[in-house]
Amino acid sequence: MILRNKIKEGDRLDSFVLTCHPLLYKLAAYRQLNFINDLPAFSNNLFLPKKFSMRLKLYVVTAACFLSFLAFSQSAGKTKNVVAILIDGYRWQELFNGSDRAFMKTTNVKEDALEVANDKYWSEDKYARRQKLMPFTWKVIAKNGQIYGNRDYGNKVNVANPYWISYPGRAEVLSGFVDPAINSNGYGSNPNTNVLEYIDGKKEFTGKVVTFACWSATGRCLHKESSDMLISVPWDNIEGENLTEAEILANEMQQFIPRIYGEDERLDANVYALAKSYILAKHPRVTYLDFGDVDEYAHAGDYNGYLDDIHNLDAMIGNLWNTMQADPFYKDNTTFFIFPDHGRGIGSEWTSHGSSIAHSDETWFMVMGPDTKPLGEMTNKQQLYQTQYAATIAAILGLNYHVQGKTIGEKIQRVLPKE
Repeated sequence: MILRNKIKEGDRLDSFVLTCHPLLYKLAAYRQLNFINDLPAFSNNLFLPKKFSMRLKLYVVTAACFLSFLAFSQSAGKTKNVVAILIDGYRWQELFNGSDRAFMKTTNVKEDALEVANDKYWSEDKYARRQKLMPFTWKVIAKNGQIYGNRDYGNKVNVANPYWISYPGRAEVLSGFVDPAINSNGYGSNPNTNVLEYIDGKKEFTGKVVTFACWSATGRCLHKESSDMLISVPWDNIEGENLTEAEILANEMQQFIPRIYGEDERLDANVYALAKSYILAKHPRVTYLDFGDVDEYAHAGDYNGYLDDIHNLDAMIGNLWNTMQADPFYKDNTTFFIFPDHGRGIGSEWTSHGSSIAHSDETWFMVMGPDTKPLGEMTNKQQLYQTQYAATIAAILGLNYHVQGKTIGEKIQRVLPKE
């Protein structure tokens, strides 16, 4: 930088530098401005030639402050709120190619049910097929956002952890790095920090970061037992005074609906109802939604149920987006991130995933919001990893997520405001 090149032995820069130091340091953290990266040393050792007048010194430092502030304000963008949505075990093959007719006629499927599935989800044209399956994704997100992971174009998204199962996948996504010790779905409380608690730790977001999850293990992944954040897992009700009718109904419904997946998992429809009612009533700034029915249908080999559930989730996401855009608190300042925790096998192994199932490390990623350029389906050759989501989510809110001693996945720059 010019300023650094001008520094020589001479008069120490006046105390105005020290006054500006905290502001400059904070702004530098966002833009990595080279001449103020080492501000402690800078403030103690900076000298300017004697010929520099006080006025010129003040001019240089004031200009640096102004340029730093301008750079920060440009990178902060319009996004004030984020909704991050995880869909457990949804394959990229259906996302980009629609239903697979070879799987639609599975065991124990009645002829009339197959006919219904054909009418709802089948077309000879794959673009029409995928739009029938996920109309909101392909009519709205593809037009106004970005969709990554179509490997037919060489656009790849992958799991970074070596296990390719649900808990490690969530831990990777939320922490932004891989902890090899987290190697099973039965793992206990996650010892690592995550991007949600990092954001919640910032004054403007404290108490405004919430989670609604289908699975009790998500609570362990976010160490619910020691967290001050709202982390709703089965069968937590929304609590507090003056609950809205929608919140009361959502509480009741999750308790009345049969627990078909056992005590550790509730239905996606329950998660949606609880989250939507809370969002409208309480206006959180960051919401993490964790859906799991797709994975359950796949493990059961129920392909038509798998298709129905992703079709319903697409509708839920669309309804939530439209509802939030109709609310002045969220309108034109909210970004949606959508992703899975792992992929699945192909052919007869489509029902399974894990390190022994080829291709189940292959995933996808979607984003839509006011700061993300509407590039649609990404067809360029590239490689992304799930470890990159955490830093990207923080960055779109103007925050620099980091964890001491850990290497965080790089931000996905094309998603962020242009710097």
